Amino acid sequence: MYQKLEECPACKHTLLTNYLICEDHAASKESFALVQCKKCSLVITNPRPDQDHIGSYYQHSDYISHTNKANNPVNWLYKQVRKITLAQKTSLIKSHSDQKRILDFGCGTGLFIQHLQKDGFIATGFEPSPQARTIAENLTGLPILDNLKQLEQKTFDIISAWHVIEHVHELRLTLKALRKSLAEDGLLFVALPNHQSYDAQHYGSYWAAYDVPRHLSHFNQVSLEKLAKECKLNLIKTYPMKFDAYYVSLLSEKYKTGKTNYLKAFQIGMKSNQQARKTSEYSSLIYVLTK
Repeated sequence: MYQKLEECPACKHTLLTNYLICEDHAASKESFALVQCKKCSLVITNPRPDQDHIGSYYQHSDYISHTNKANNPVNWLYKQVRKITLAQKTSLIKSHSDQKRILDFGCGTGLFIQHLQKDGFIATGFEPSPQARTIAENLTGLPILDNLKQLEQKTFDIISAWHVIEHVHELRLTLKALRKSLAEDGLLFVALPNHQSYDAQHYGSYWAAYDVPRHLSHFNQVSLEKLAKECKLNLIKTYPMKFDAYYVSLLSEKYKTGKTNYLKAFQIGMKSNQQARKTSEYSSLIYVLTK
C-alpha cells in the first residue's frame, strides 16, 4: 500500500533528509513525513500511498477539484474565484501564443476545457480520476484521456497542467511524455504551490498546500527548474498566482485553529503577496516551459 522512495524522483540523488511531518487535515487525519533532496531541493512525501491505493485519499466531500460541489463556504468562495482565474489562464496563454491545439493535463471536471471551447480552442483533456473524468466528458462532450500511452502520436501547441504535477507518481516519465507531445515551438504551462512562500513559512506543517498525501512532490523555484532541465525543458517565464495566497491561508487557518477566520487569512494572504513582490516567492507560481 505504501511506497518508500530511496532516491529523489526528480534527479535520482539518494541523500534525502528529514524536512517536516504533516497531517492529512482534509481527509484521513494520518500523518506523513516529508523529506528533501540535498541535490535538487525537491521535497517529497515519503513514504507515500502507491498508485493502486492513492485514490481513496481523494474520496472526501470537500475535494472540489473532482466533484465541483460548493458544499461549504470555503468551496463556494473557491468557485467564485475560479471563474476569474479561468479567464486569467486563458488570457495568459493567448498572450504567449495564437495557436489553438491545447491539452489540459489533469483537467479535473473539465471546466477549463469548457472555457477554452467557448474561446475557439481545439481542446483535449487528460484526467486519471474516473469520477472527475465522467463529469468532464458530460460537460464538454469530449472523450477524456486517462493514460500516458494515449498521448503517443499526438501533438499539441500548448499543454497546461494547473496544480497537477505535484500529484503524479512518475515525475520524469510524466514530464518527458508531455515534452514529447509538445510541438517544436510549443509551450507548457505548469502551476505549482511554492513552499518558499511567506504563507508556507507562516503555517508550517499546517500549510494547506502540502495537502499530503495527495501532493507527492513539493516544489520551490529551484527544484522545478532543475527537474525541467532533467527533462530537457527550458524555463522562459514565471508568473504569480496571487489568489492562491488567500485561499491557501483560509484553509491553513482552519487546519491550525479549527476555525474559519476570513480576516486572519486575508491578512496572511496579503502579507504573503506583499513579501513576494520583493522575493518573487508567491504562494503558487505558473512556469512557462519550452523544448
